[in-house]
Amino acid sequence: MKLSEIKPNPNNPRLIKDDKFKKLCQSIKDFPEMLELRPIVVNKDHIILGGNMRYKAAKEIGLKEIPVKVADNLTPEQEREFLIKDNTSGGEWDWEILANEWDSDELEAWGLDLPEDDNDNQKGKIVKENIKPFIQTHVLISFPPEKMIYLQELLEQITKIEGVEYEQSSN
Repeated sequence: MKLSEIKPNPNNPRLIKDDKFKKLCQSIKDFPEMLELRPIVVNKDHIILGGNMRYKAAKEIGLKEIPVKVADNLTPEQEREFLIKDNTSGGEWDWEILANEWDSDELEAWGLDLPEDDNDNQKGKIVKENIKPFIQTHVLISFPPEKMIYLQELLEQITKIEGVEYEQSSN
């Protein structure tokens, strides 16, 4: 579809600024096939439901047409839901796999924000030694006052496990 026929969504809650926008523009220049694989989604009135930032980047780099999927069978409520769900990340990065299997410079060039090491020479690099897999879990345990002795015994056992930390609060 011609870019001139597509309308940005005035209710789009996502923004892309400065460096990330430049990276997106460069990404589209370097790998335009990605637009075919992940087209802009518009409603029957050609208002963007998904891909507002890709549209903006395509316009910035001078494209005249862009792949589009028309979702003409959605209710207004479904359109609003799609606008949010299309931009919601459902997962997290496995930094250990990224550190071992991917090149930091490529990841950064592709728009991934990398954790930074405290050493100036490692800024923007995934440093394998600094990646420590962990799961942060919060557990709420309630004990009646007369059973607090059991809680203290439990905490003593937990603190013997290497790498486990606990925080105690009383409410």
